[in-house]
Amino acid sequence: MAHRAYVRVLMDVDELGKVHPLKIYWEDGRGFEVDRLLDVRRAAATKAGGQGIRYTCRIRGREVYLFEDDGRWFVEARDIC
Repeated sequence: MAHRAYVRVLMDVDELGKVHPLKIYWEDGRGFEVDRLLDVRRAAATKAGGQGIRYTCRIRGREVYLFEDDGRWFVEARDIC
C-alpha cells in the first residue's frame, strides 16, 4: 500500500505558464534533482488515492510520478509495515 508523501518542489514557470519541476525535497531536507520531465497530464494517483496534475519525472534514473493537487505537491510513497 502507498500513501501521499507531501514534498517541497523547486520549479520553473516559463513565459506561457507551464510548470517545470527542477528538484523535490523530502521532509528531512534531502533534495533530489529532476533529471528530465517526461510527461504532464491530469491523472489519478492510483496507489495513494486522489488525482491532480501528474508530472512523470526521471529522478536518479527512475520514473517518478509527482502530483500537484490544489497547490500541494506529493509523491506516492510506500507504507512501511
